[in-house]
Amino acid sequence: MRHLARVQGQLWTDLPVDLYIPPDALEVILEAFEGPLDLLLWLIRRNNLNVLDINMAALTRQYMDYVEVMRRKRLELAAEYLVMAAMLIEIKSRMLLPRPEKLEEGEEHDPRAELVRRLLEYEQTKLAAKNLDALPQLGRDFQAVSIFVPQLAAKRLPLVNPQDLMEAWGAILRRASMNRHHRIGRQELSVREHMSRILKLLQGAAQAGSGRLPFAALFDPADGRSALVVAFLALLELVRERLVDIVQNEPFAPIHAQIAILEHHADA
Repeated sequence: MRHLARVQGQLWTDLPVDLYIPPDALEVILEAFEGPLDLLLWLIRRNNLNVLDINMAALTRQYMDYVEVMRRKRLELAAEYLVMAAMLIEIKSRMLLPRPEKLEEGEEHDPRAELVRRLLEYEQTKLAAKNLDALPQLGRDFQAVSIFVPQLAAKRLPLVNPQDLMEAWGAILRRASMNRHHRIGRQELSVREHMSRILKLLQGAAQAGSGRLPFAALFDPADGRSALVVAFLALLELVRERLVDIVQNEPFAPIHAQIAILEHHADA
């Protein structure tokens, strides 16, 4: 026995005698379709028709029934459906006319070919959209969760670009020019010795708790320009060998040097 509805937990098998269905109830059915192709595809599937061999007479008749109801209730919604109705009537009329001769050997013109192509493309697109909609979506099926762990959070310092380093080096040279004096003699300068000196200074700062030294503190203008150049080369060599880091607390802030953090380089 077919049940019509369930009202307050009871199954209804017969329609009430005084049941009144308002005319606007059909609008729910009409608005359920996304367009004329959707309505055509629904009619084809409901009647178990073959998309490649459509019975145009039956399909056009049922389609026109829906369009007529739509035209009476919502004329502004029926415009694109009326265009499809005209196309169906044209195809039906062309199928009643004598068939033209074959265009090529084994090929015969079918007025339904363009409609079939559009229906198949629409069905594939609709199926793909349904599959995509079935995938879990952020905000609909699940929510993203973010957890802040202070122990794992590290302050990201801005990178020191070559221009910043050149400006800091220029300031050191300007200070050195104020202590310029002439002295003739032989001076032996070693990059390795300056590298060891800079490492000792930075290690002392790390043990003292400050952890870093200002860029200018690594150079003594009284040593002369030659010693400053060698010291600067020594600092660049330490940076290249990843023994020393050049850092800033914030953009345009003074440049500092510190012993390289091994964990940072291992992650990089």
